[in-house]
Amino acid sequence: MNDRSHTALDSGVTLSPPRSVTALRILVVENNLRDLEALTRGLQRHGHEVLQAGTGGAALTAYQDADLVLIDLELTDLDGLEVCRAIRGACDIPIIAVTARGTELDRVLGLQAGADDYMVKPYGFRELMARIEAVMRRVRPQRTNGNVLLHGPLRIDASSREVSVHGRRVEVTRKEFDLLCLLASHPDTVIPRKQIMHQVWGDTWSRRTVDTHVSSLRNKLGCSNWIITVRGVGFRLGTGEGAVRPATSDI
Repeated sequence: MNDRSHTALDSGVTLSPPRSVTALRILVVENNLRDLEALTRGLQRHGHEVLQAGTGGAALTAYQDADLVLIDLELTDLDGLEVCRAIRGACDIPIIAVTARGTELDRVLGLQAGADDYMVKPYGFRELMARIEAVMRRVRPQRTNGNVLLHGPLRIDASSREVSVHGRRVEVTRKEFDLLCLLASHPDTVIPRKQIMHQVWGDTWSRRTVDTHVSSLRNKLGCSNWIITVRGVGFRLGTGEGAVRPATSDI
C-alpha cells in the first residue's frame, strides 16, 4: 500500500461477489486511486466483496450496505473523522481507520471518533486481515447473536440472516432483513416510522424508502398480513393470516 497516486473517485461501486460463507461486504473509503485498487484486489483475493467510495460524501451513502468500513482519514471533501462520527452515530458497523496520520494524538482522535481499530500506512496486508478478523469477532456476537425468531410459519435466523416461511427460503436484501428482524423482535409493538428509519437506514432515508421495502417484503413473504400498517404511527409484525402454504419448498 505504498503507491501514492492522488486521483479521486466520486461514487461507490460494487465489485466482485463474495465467494465464501465468511465473506464480508467491505466499504473502502480512499481517494488515492492506486491505494484503492491495491486494497480492493487484496480483499477480493480473500473472497470479500468490495464497495468503493472516493469521497466522504460517497461513503455516507454507501456504508449502510456494508459489513465493515475501511477508511482513510485524508479525504478531499470531508474530514475523515467527521465521516467516522456520522457513521458511528447512525449504526454500530465496524470501522477501521487506514491512514497516514500516525501520531498518538491522531490515533486517539480516530478511536474517539468511532473507529474500532487504527492502522498507519504503510502496513502489512496480513496484519490488516488479522485486524479485520479480530474486529469482526468482537462485533459479531452483538450484531448476530445466534437467535432464531419464530412466529408461526415465519422463521428468521439472525446468525445466518436467513428467512423462511413454511420451510420455504425467502431471499431478502440486507435492508429488508433488518426491517423484518426489527419488527419480529418486538412482535406485539407498533414500531414508529421514525424509529424504523433511524435504526435501519440511519441518516439516509425517505418515506418512500420504507414503504417500498415494506411492499417488497409483503410480496416476498407471500401475504400482506405479515406486516401491518398502523396509520399515522408505523408498522407491526402480523400473523400472516390468509397466506397460502406453498405446495413445494425452495432450497
